[in-house]
Amino acid sequence: MIIHFVLEEVPFPRTQTMESKEATTSETLDHNHRQHHEEEDLEGNSDPTTAETETSSSISQQEILRAVDAVERDSIAISDSFSSLFASLRVALSEVTSRSVDHVQCFNDAAGRLQESALDSATKGNLYINSCLRLNEEMRGIDILAMQLKVLRRNVDALDTAVNSLVRLH
Repeated sequence: MIIHFVLEEVPFPRTQTMESKEATTSETLDHNHRQHHEEEDLEGNSDPTTAETETSSSISQQEILRAVDAVERDSIAISDSFSSLFASLRVALSEVTSRSVDHVQCFNDAAGRLQESALDSATKGNLYINSCLRLNEEMRGIDILAMQLKVLRRNVDALDTAVNSLVRLH
């Protein structure tokens, strides 16, 4: 019995997806399986010779080697594609991480400056309030002084009136 496996060499472009590669490989295996059964049917009707067996064996080995070579090339292409993908992802992750770190540092700087400004404003506000309270206390003393000045003015006016009337009389 002669077993013939014909693996068709199917070029796989780099952009082809894994599903389509699996489908193409599956189709190739189905084709080889059908061809194998057809050859078994043909072999059952005829007697193979030793020369035919050796020739088909060497052809079969060559075809297997070509198929293995094609699978190896495809595997290399797939591994290169994955390597490229992972390198791109690593670069993107690095950029995102560095940007995130930059944003966090910027946020920390802004929050620190805002905190300093808020503390400075609170300190100045407290100084203003304390000044207003002191002024208010001083103004209470001025109110009493103002009332005393009004009384004193009345007394001075009364004295002036009295002095003027005495001066006129004399």
